Amino acid sequence: MAKQNHRRRVITTRKSPKKSSTKTLKKKLVQIAIVVFSILIFFGIVYHYRNGLAYYFSFKTDKLLDKAAREKHISDVRNYQVLEKKGNKATGFDVSEYQEDIEWKEVKTLDDDYELSFVFIRATVGKDRLDKKFNENWRKAKENHFIRGAYHYYRPDENSLEQAELFIKTVQLQKGDLPPVLDIERLSENQSMERLKIGLKRWLTMVEAHYKMKPIIYTGERYYDDFLKKEFSDYLFWIANYNFYREKMDEDWLFWQFTEKASISGIKGNVDVNIFNGDVEQLRFITKE
Repeated sequence: MAKQNHRRRVITTRKSPKKSSTKTLKKKLVQIAIVVFSILIFFGIVYHYRNGLAYYFSFKTDKLLDKAAREKHISDVRNYQVLEKKGNKATGFDVSEYQEDIEWKEVKTLDDDYELSFVFIRATVGKDRLDKKFNENWRKAKENHFIRGAYHYYRPDENSLEQAELFIKTVQLQKGDLPPVLDIERLSENQSMERLKIGLKRWLTMVEAHYKMKPIIYTGERYYDDFLKKEFSDYLFWIANYNFYREKMDEDWLFWQFTEKASISGIKGNVDVNIFNGDVEQLRFITKE
């Protein structure tokens, strides 16, 4: 039988020019949409922070074109935005030995616009350490008419009663002074959270009994939410939160430390700045009688 040669027919499928162009068009439209959306977000952010940006880049013609008038400016755009929205809430700051020698007579306002009404001063650390500048800062704050308050930096793995005794021995509150403050920022390395909370309560109880004033607790927002908010709900809180997108304080915060990077005339380097959840008269209402 003779062999027959069979030729295979190779069928080539060609893409339709119409389908290919449609796919390319869709891809380009998606890319354009992403670009447009990004531009809208960018300009939205710029518009939202327009006053702060103008302030930061010295476009406000009333004072900021003068270089000398910018020396006291707040470096962060967000800080300016927060201060613009605070209304009549009192503004203050906090210091420790890390600010070194403070020219207290020069410490009055933030950029001549925001009066500084109060100051918190670190007094003690743990069970055995005094802040090197406390006595000087405490005295000069009073001499320069600031509403002053003292705080203790709590070390979780040291005896709570010894820490309270050191604070009581160091700080003599007078009429017009703010309640004592317990600064808790760290977790314990050697004990459970429950034991740490017991120590905090012992410190608070002992200090309150001595001064006849309920202490304020200072901490970060996450620490507050995770560990303290429920069990210490009968205390008032001073919360640290530097989140760029937060521009207002929660109603249940007594004080809000909204930045650690402000500039204040008379103080070297960065300074923590705080807002009280009320005006100056309301602030005086919680001071020692």
